[in-house]
Amino acid sequence: MSDTRQSKTSKATPIHLLHESRFDAWLSSASPLIQNWVAAHAFKAASGKHLVAPGSDGAIDCVIVGVSDPMILWDTGSLAKALPVGSYALAGDYSPAEGEAALLGWLLGSYEFDRYKTAAPATAILEIPSGIDAKQVNAIHDATRLVRDLVNTPANDLGPSALAAAAESLAKEFAADCKIIVGDDLLTQNYPAVHAVGRAASDAPRLIEMTWGNPAHPTIALVGKGVCFDSGGLDIKPAAGMKLMKKDMGGAAHVLGIAHCIMALKINVHLKVLIPAVENAISGNAMRPLDVVKTRAGITIEIGNTDAEGRVILADALARAAESNPTLIIDFATLTGAARVALGTELPALFCNDDSFAQDILAAGDRAADPLWRMPLWPGYRKMIEGKVADITNSPEGGFAGAITAALFLERFVPAGILWAHLDIMAWNVASKPGRPEGGEALCLRTMTDMLLTKYGRT
Repeated sequence: MSDTRQSKTSKATPIHLLHESRFDAWLSSASPLIQNWVAAHAFKAASGKHLVAPGSDGAIDCVIVGVSDPMILWDTGSLAKALPVGSYALAGDYSPAEGEAALLGWLLGSYEFDRYKTAAPATAILEIPSGIDAKQVNAIHDATRLVRDLVNTPANDLGPSALAAAAESLAKEFAADCKIIVGDDLLTQNYPAVHAVGRAASDAPRLIEMTWGNPAHPTIALVGKGVCFDSGGLDIKPAAGMKLMKKDMGGAAHVLGIAHCIMALKINVHLKVLIPAVENAISGNAMRPLDVVKTRAGITIEIGNTDAEGRVILADALARAAESNPTLIIDFATLTGAARVALGTELPALFCNDDSFAQDILAAGDRAADPLWRMPLWPGYRKMIEGKVADITNSPEGGFAGAITAALFLERFVPAGILWAHLDIMAWNVASKPGRPEGGEALCLRTMTDMLLTKYGRT
């Protein structure tokens, strides 16, 4: 894929970002040729719409882009692929925030997953707008691309070992430490739940732990569900439910993406990343219904359903994260269909054990145009996760309140006094929209980056 970022040139075609309220005033000062062209196309500068206007020589004179008020990044999300190949530059007055949104939307819209196809066609190039924080835009774009690439890669090329290699590559890029525990070593080092879920696969389960930053800074832990493929185990999924399960490591992809932003922007935190990486497969030693699985925290889990495996592996990772005495823990997981039924595919569910921390996250989501919705950690449902022969069950009877009971399950592994947020995400665009092609997607990456920048600042 060609890079759509470059420095200024003298031949760039101007792009005018115009809200409907400003459009008539701008048009009145334009040439008669452009006025007539706009009238002929009945163009009204509606949000996300654009019009290529010609000059007297037949070449492109300018591009008029309708934007929201305030402008959002998706207003420019279709332009990289929709405009003729060439160089473009923002013209007229625009704020740094508008310039950053325009560039980020353009970059995200240029994405193409072409690992298994002939090279993607070239796209139009937008010059880096003046006065913006290009480093932050580039970090978010690169991190989003990392998440999308990981989620889009099929399981035959992204099993637990390949996911671990991706984490090692990221750690090497930013001089972070990366430790990986593999196979039966999980038992000797007390990660029994990760081992139980992943032991049936030919690609051995792993616990990935990355550390970066100054230990004098506040420690934050990111935990991501890394189920590289989920057959459902012995409680096997039907074909329709299994088809997209290459994306079940979307939580792991998200925490690697957020880690990329933290390290690239040098946010003032001491970072811990924990990823339990497994394939939920079927073989003679697969985890069975009503098995009892031990965890690192000493809490036993009764396996009500082998297809509720994500919370089982997260139990060990959350326990390990808590051992570093972090200020906060954030976990990402493609955890429940119940969250998608409640909120759809585009709105992640947020569960949080602290109102102020939850508000910090929600406010960042509004600023970053990367929304999420808070759901309740309803204590009245805690009795639903009680096990019959073990401390808790991974699959309560009845199936009611599935996203809440999954969050309450995870809460058991977060010690009191640690701020904790759990995001139940889709990690996938079911259809293409401007800047958001069908396939793997980073949800709330911009939110968490904004929240952490606001809370801790950067060097």
